[in-house]
Amino acid sequence: MRAPLLRSSLGYLLTGFGSFSRNKAVTQAAPPPLLSYLRKTMHYQTEQRGHQNSSDYRLYFKTSEGKYISPFHDIPLIAETEQDSNVPAKKTKRNESEVLYNMIVEVPRWSNAKMEIATKEPLNPIKQDVKKGKLRYVANIFPHKGYIWNYGALPQTWEDPNHQDKDTKCCGDNDPIDVCDIGTQVCSPGQVIQVKVLGILAMIDEGEMDWKVIAINTQDPDAKNLNSIDDVRKSRPGHLEATVEWFRKYKVPDGKPENQFGFNGQFKDKDFAVEIIKSTHEHWRALVQKQTNPGGIECKNLSCCDSPFKCSTDEATDIVQSAPACGSAHPGSPEVDKWHFV
Repeated sequence: MRAPLLRSSLGYLLTGFGSFSRNKAVTQAAPPPLLSYLRKTMHYQTEQRGHQNSSDYRLYFKTSEGKYISPFHDIPLIAETEQDSNVPAKKTKRNESEVLYNMIVEVPRWSNAKMEIATKEPLNPIKQDVKKGKLRYVANIFPHKGYIWNYGALPQTWEDPNHQDKDTKCCGDNDPIDVCDIGTQVCSPGQVIQVKVLGILAMIDEGEMDWKVIAINTQDPDAKNLNSIDDVRKSRPGHLEATVEWFRKYKVPDGKPENQFGFNGQFKDKDFAVEIIKSTHEHWRALVQKQTNPGGIECKNLSCCDSPFKCSTDEATDIVQSAPACGSAHPGSPEVDKWHFV
């Protein structure tokens, strides 16, 4: 059993550090990925700069009031549920394993472009990863097409590369913690959804700890019936096995070895996942308070009250306006249609 972590109470996560915005839960149809210049996504908006399918493409975040923010640092980890009209917001459940989290969608299900939060750029926009000068796409490994879930990250978390996990003996990968949304809706890059955590997988990527949280969009019709990793195993036969297989092999077509896993590739339960999330939140808090080596991470933010990296609204606006203007998309890569058998 994992030893108890230094406690970070639920109340602390909700109100203690930074200025947390309300994130209104609404049912919305996902617009076609990357088509609209300014797209509202729950309480947040996204704004495109540069050209889709190019290395200059960026997706910046702003509040509904038009203030540019960092999705990494300024969107709260804990999602507050708010009702319509003048009905008071629901109180968050006190059981920490039932808390809802904000998830920033980076990659929609069935797509191939490896979009990610640019952790080393001011305001941390979403961009497409580049390796050896080429835009990065994940391969289609038979029988899968691209990513098999909506893939993204939990804001205000950080897998510290200087912290060694006591179970796997591996250090963090220097990124926010990853999330796989197994809901049925195909989301859009930059969409912010509320998710219920179900479990976690301990992937080891080239020696680095790379946790994969398994969660479901609370707006999904199945969300009320899925409350644990065992529920997923029972109601969706083969889904968890496919997830392990996908993560094991997705780099093989690029000439990389298969990824390894802690705990013999077995998923850990919801309570274990919550402890990992809380730990990565504590590491993030130390990061933005300049209490640890940032490892190249850009920590500019607008809402973390005690952070020496806090910047002004005008400075944030200048950062976005200095990026290339939004233009027409470049042709997509033919790689996205190729199938690999490994």
